[in-house]
Amino acid sequence: MKKYLAQLRPMERRLVVGVGVVLILVLNWAFVWPHFSDYHDFKTRFDNATWTLAKYRKAIDLTPGLQKKVDLFKTQGEVMASEDQSIDLMRTIQGQVSACSISLQNMGRPTTQTNEFFVEQLLNIKVEAPEANLVDFLFKLGNSSSMIRVLDLTLSPDGPRQRLEADIRLKASYQKTARAAAAAPAAKSATVKAK
Repeated sequence: MKKYLAQLRPMERRLVVGVGVVLILVLNWAFVWPHFSDYHDFKTRFDNATWTLAKYRKAIDLTPGLQKKVDLFKTQGEVMASEDQSIDLMRTIQGQVSACSISLQNMGRPTTQTNEFFVEQLLNIKVEAPEANLVDFLFKLGNSSSMIRVLDLTLSPDGPRQRLEADIRLKASYQKTARAAAAAPAAKSATVKAK
């Protein structure tokens, strides 16, 4: 390179050096400068990943304590035979309706859903009552030990606008029977041994 520059006249040398500088600036502008923000993006992604990892580790550390609580909840509560659950739900609702002086217009048939710990009975009822009585009915349902909760509530005034008509969807949760809860782990261990 020195020999080549030594053969050139001073004006040609300046031109070659100037073209080289412009070429380097153009290449930097095209390929280097757009990536200046990459470090900031990488740092942000790294910080987010570190925060997520710490959150997951914290949740994993809580697992033994949560497992103890799950085991405790499995043993607590009233276990009721599945055939008595829908009768108990309807009896409880009718008792609260009469205690709160509410007019029961319609009561559907309970439907059953299950999850890992509970058998849930869903029941639709239609009632008509003064506002205070309806609020008292809903309050007593929530405060009782029956595990009955309001899932959906639709209110409308009656014709003379003196009472409220309410379509209520109720959900009652009953603990699964001990036999069903004990059978599930036994079935799992039998399938593991079979493999």
